[in-house]
Formats: sequence, structure tokens, C-alpha cells
Amino acid sequence: MSTNPNRRTIVAHGRLAVREMRLNAARQQLHGLQILSFEQLAVRLAGGFARAIDDESLRTAIQVSLPETPLGELDGIKLLPGMVDAATDTLRKVWRSGINLAARAHENPRLESIARLEAAVQEQLAPGMMRPTDLVSVALKRVVYAPAVLGSVEIVGITELSPSWRPLLVALAAHVSVVWVAGPRPVPEWLAAIDIKVRRSPALAPEQHMVSAATSYHEAIEAIRWARALIVTDGVNPADIAIAAASPGEYDDHFLALRADANLDLHFVHGIKVTTTREGQAAAALADILIRGFSQTRMRRLVALCRSKNNPFEALPAGWLRILPADAPLASLSAWDRLLSRLTPADWPDEQDHTPALRGIVDLLGKGYAAADEVGAAFLTGRALSIWRKALLAGPPVSLDTTLENLKQDDGLEACVSPAWMPASELAASPRRYVRLIGLNSSRWPRGISEDRLLSDHIITTAEFDPLPINAADRRDFETILTTTEIEVTMSRARRDSDGRLLGRSALLGPVTEENYIGRNAVPAHAFSETDRLMARPDEFANDSQAISALTTWRDWHRKEVTPHDGLIRASHPLLLDILARVQSASSLRLLLRSPLSFVWRYGMRLQMPESGREPLVLDPLAMGDLVHITLDFALQTLEANGGLANAGDAQISDAIEVAARSVAGIWENERAVPPPVIWRRTLGSGLIL
Repeated sequence: MSTNPNRRTIVAHGRLAVREMRLNAARQQLHGLQILSFEQLAVRLAGGFARAIDDESLRTAIQVSLPETPLGELDGIKLLPGMVDAATDTLRKVWRSGINLAARAHENPRLESIARLEAAVQEQLAPGMMRPTDLVSVALKRVVYAPAVLGSVEIVGITELSPSWRPLLVALAAHVSVVWVAGPRPVPEWLAAIDIKVRRSPALAPEQHMVSAATSYHEAIEAIRWARALIVTDGVNPADIAIAAASPGEYDDHFLALRADANLDLHFVHGIKVTTTREGQAAAALADILIRGFSQTRMRRLVALCRSKNNPFEALPAGWLRILPADAPLASLSAWDRLLSRLTPADWPDEQDHTPALRGIVDLLGKGYAAADEVGAAFLTGRALSIWRKALLAGPPVSLDTTLENLKQDDGLEACVSPAWMPASELAASPRRYVRLIGLNSSRWPRGISEDRLLSDHIITTAEFDPLPINAADRRDFETILTTTEIEVTMSRARRDSDGRLLGRSALLGPVTEENYIGRNAVPAHAFSETDRLMARPDEFANDSQAISALTTWRDWHRKEVTPHDGLIRASHPLLLDILARVQSASSLRLLLRSPLSFVWRYGMRLQMPESGREPLVLDPLAMGDLVHITLDFALQTLEANGGLANAGDAQISDAIEVAARSVAGIWENERAVPPPVIWRRTLGSGLIL
């Protein structure tokens, strides 16, 4: 079959490379050009209903298979958090390396366990989903159609190809023109034995700079300053700027915060954490209650974030949170039951009884993480519900909070028109003209080789299991970036970690060369935000209205005379007259004498911070004193209303105190934190009060 002259296929590696090549093809109106990964090429050639195994389907199959599949020595850990991730990584490595687990199961009990899991997972996968070796087997049967389906094939920006795909590459070379476009990149040794044309080009020689920053956070700040200066001062196209690290996870939070402060559309190629979005926070708030239990703080957080339609809170009136006692942590289902049992229609903002609706919400949340699927469907919708279900697929319900923290999603920015923050592997496959490499410290770049979590090196050697280990990949990516960047490469390292320990230089930097030492408090040549600019210019900051106000407040704090910042108000203020006319306790009098402003805040304006969200094991001395004080006050009022304390006998006084203790206990349980039931009953009945 002749090759279709209008059909051409480019095989690329990584999301960024594929997106940029597709944009370039669209701009040049290259009809008939398809840009795929090698896995997608195999699926395209296999045809029919064949498709690759995506991560979400694989995780779902593993989660369903683990409880029901006997795994021998892995049975003790198969239901632990992290097992789904570990099994996913192991199966992916096995499939990429082309290892036949079923044929080698007799070699080691661990291989037999993984082979059982693989078989169970394949039964759970949808029809048509195939492992790489199965895709290659089907594609080889249809390789004669490659000229019409694929046309000529170019493999661009790849420095290594997994062993499972190599037989298909050999077969393709016999039917269509296959070119390995290496450029200045290293070429794998096994490629020399295959009759495939390798197209090379001379290495580029960008201008290289070496800088050292104080910490990893300082590295991120300098990187944002550098990128903004290139865009604003030098007029560089944002799409030509890249910031990369071998492992970007350590810097993600820094760049996310700095991106917002700098108002810079910095694209995260590898995605952002879902918990940085409102939908992710809503899912995290719900997981917090299911995993850690009730508290007033967690409930308020959930209410604030669950604003979607048809959620259970819509049945409650606006402002219903005012019915919750400010000082009560409400940290157990029994505490909520006590609150709900004393509510009346008059307590609600609209004076209608919504207690059954609130009780239904509490009962639903009280089911805990065992009913995570049901609870998530009730409280979340749209993107938040999708995140919730994805987290349930990634791990067991008991570890929902940890799973949500590790989930990522696209940041919504267009990579092809924005400066990009990415892993070094993505940059090696899709070069840019201006590059800044950060994290060039020992043990961080290159990273150390780590064994697989389920199949360690003594079971299957690393050379067979992972032909390009992470250490070698980091070295190859570094060399590739230096030879494919066109204009400038700035290499950055941190001098100390977050705890102040000295960090060494990366071995990739070679002998000591000229290094620009950047002080943490050095005045930047180009500020990345208004805050950065004001901090770099003390004289300008001193004339800012907010700075003047803050400085005046600080100075007034240390002055002996009373100032407006101390709460100076007019004489005979009605609020002060009202609170001073009340009967004062020892605590309020002490606060009045020591801190009059705090006295007004607490007793006049009712401003007070809620107590701890956790119920105490025992009452602290201050709370115990309040409990005794209130009890005696109640008893004294009862005695004075029935003839007076002077005329009361011992039995009458004892009865009054017992009645007061029971009344105060009910009020305390509704409005404040109480110890566990056994300790609380002992506190009330062991003579500490009576």
C-alpha cells in the first residue's frame, strides 16, 4: 500500500510539546498532520475500539480489585492508604518495560501477587482497553495499513522509548519512512541496531548564568522577577520563557502565591493542586468533617464553601448560623443532639422550625467516611463532585483528606502564550528561548534512584524494570536543556533549606564557576509586584498611607498617654454606661482594671474569639472556676428568693446548690466545651462543685 502524501505523523513527548506543535501546525495550516504520543500512535494503528488504559480507569479497577483479590504477602497492606497509588505505579512500569508477569510469576511470590492483581484489574477494565504489549500486538497485525493511517512518521524531542513500544517502531520502519529527530539530544544506544534514520543538528550555545539564592522561596521570588523583567523591560514574548525544576512539587506553593501577587499568568504545565480552587476547598471541608468528626469551625467552613444549588443547607434560612453558641465547639454528635433538642421556632431567624432539616444534615454527616459516596453526592455538585469522586478512586475513604491534597488539575491558562513553570522533562521535550533552572542542589538535581514500592531491586533489577531511571533521566534532561535553549539559561540554587541548613551544589554544575550571590534583602533591579517594589524602596514606602497608619499605630502602642488607637471615645458614651451599670464579676472587674479596651470589646461589643474546636479532656482551672462561680451564683439567687441566705439551714443550702449544679450543667453543655461524659459526670458529682 502506498503512502498517503497528505498524511504525516509526529510523535511527541509530554502535554506541552503536543500542544505547542499542534498550535504551530494550525498556524502553518498543515492539513493532514497529526501529532500524537507513541501510545496514541499505537491506538490509532490498532483501530477498532482499541484504546489505552487511562489513569482514572486503572485506579478504579485497582480499587475494586484489591479487596477481593488474594495477594499473598501483600494482603496485610492492600487496604492501606497509598496502596492504589503504589499498585498503579508498579503496573505502569511493568507494562512499559514489557515484562510478562504471568510467565514469571513462579520466580518470586511477590511477582505472583502482582500477576494476580494484574489479572483482576484486566477483568475490571472496560472492553477495548489494552496494555501497551496488547496494543502493540494488535497494531503489528495492522501495520500494513500504516502508510494510509500514519503516513511518514517523525519522532521529535524524545530521548528514550519504553521497551514495550520498540517492536512496533521496528515494524513501522519497514512500511513507512520513520525519522528519529534527535537534534542535539542524546540518542539511545539500542536505536543503532534499527534501520531508522536519525536526524541530528548542532547543539545551541545559549548564554549561561549561575546564581545562588538564600532559600527555595527566595529562588522562586528571583525567578518571578526575572520573568517579569524579560516581558516588561526586554519585550520578550511570554511564550518564550520557561522556569523548570527536576521536581517542581517543592516550589508549587511558592509560585502559586507569587503568581497572584505579581498578576502574572504563569502556567503550571503539570497542573495545580485541586485544594487551591474553591471547588477543591469545598471537597476538603466535607472530607475534614467525615474524617476528623464534627466541630463548629468545620461546619461553618463547609457552609461557607457549599453554595451550589440543591445542597442540604438551602433548606435553612439565611443567618441560621447565629443559632450556634459562640463558645461551644460542638465537637461530637451528642453535642449537636443537645443543641437540636433545645431549639424552638423562636430561635430561628424566620421564627419557623427548621430543626428537622438541620437534624437531617447532622445525621447525614454523622455517617462518616464509610458513606463518603452518599454524602458527597448530597453536598457537592459540578466540579466539586467530580473532584470528590476522583479522590475516592485514588484512595480509600479513610484517607480522603490526604488524597485530595495530592490531586491536581489544569490551571486553565493557555500554555502556548504564557510563561511556563514545569518539570525539566517537559522542557527537554519542548524547548524555549529563555530558561531558568532552579533547585540545582545536591540530592535535588539529579534525584536519587529509588526502588519501586512493590517490586524492589532484588526481585526485578532496575536496569530491566526501568531502563531510564530517574537519576539518569535528570542528567539527560539537564544536558538536553543546555543544548536546545536558544538564547539564555540561568541556573539557580538555594544556599540553605527552610531550617537553615547549608545545601551543597548539584554535581551537574561541575567545577566551581562564577556565581552571582543574591542577598535575601538585596534591592531588586526589577520588582515583580507593588509589594515587592515598596519593600525595595523604603523612602517611597514611608510615604504610603497604609505605612503611615501602621507606623502611627505602632508608636501609639508604646505611648503612655491615651490615643485614638487605644479606643479613646467621648465621655458618657451610652454603651459604656450600660455595661458599667451591670453587676460585675471578678473576671470582668479584673479585665476592666487591666485592659479597659478589652473590657469594652468583650462586654460591650460582644467581640470574643470562639473557644477551641476540640472538647477538653478535663476543665482547665479558669473554666473550673467559672463553673463553680456560676453554680454558687445560681444557688445564692435561689436562696435569696426563698427567705435569704442568713435564714437558710444546711440542708436547704445543700439542696439549692444541687439544683443550681444541675441547671448550670445543662447551660454549660449547650454553650461551652465539656469533657468526655464519664469525666464530666465525675466533675459534677464527685464533690468538686457540690
